[in-house]
Amino acid sequence: MVSLREKVDVELENVSTVLDELEKIKDEPSKTVVELAGIGTFLHNFYTGIENILKQILHDDDIPIPFSDSWHRDLLILVSEEKIITETTRVRLAKYLAFRHFFVHAYSFLLDERELKLLVDDVFDTHATFKEEINAFISEENTEECLS
Repeated sequence: MVSLREKVDVELENVSTVLDELEKIKDEPSKTVVELAGIGTFLHNFYTGIENILKQILHDDDIPIPFSDSWHRDLLILVSEEKIITETTRVRLAKYLAFRHFFVHAYSFLLDERELKLLVDDVFDTHATFKEEINAFISEENTEECLS
């Protein structure tokens, strides 16, 4: 049986690969529409990976994943309330959730390079903080299981 740690590590590795690709293009001047669409895809992939990790943790802890029209937002709120991530990280991730919603429902040629730059500039620090919090949560969970 695959452990939560292994599942999370696979997702974290996938997210790291996405960030590696963003790193390659983020400083290129004056991007084409195709490059902006690629950046949008990578930002969408980043947030999808974050959600996958959060859903795996909730599933592992037998906490129901929200089921509603606003389940993406409700998921972020729930994991903050459950102390899986901090409120500060929830607020930071909410920007990527908002972008994800826009990206899914808009045309790529509507992407604004300046708006994308703000998200890209913060994504690396957001990822590092998220990763620290998730690793601390999983370590704490494993410690509690060993003490039981």
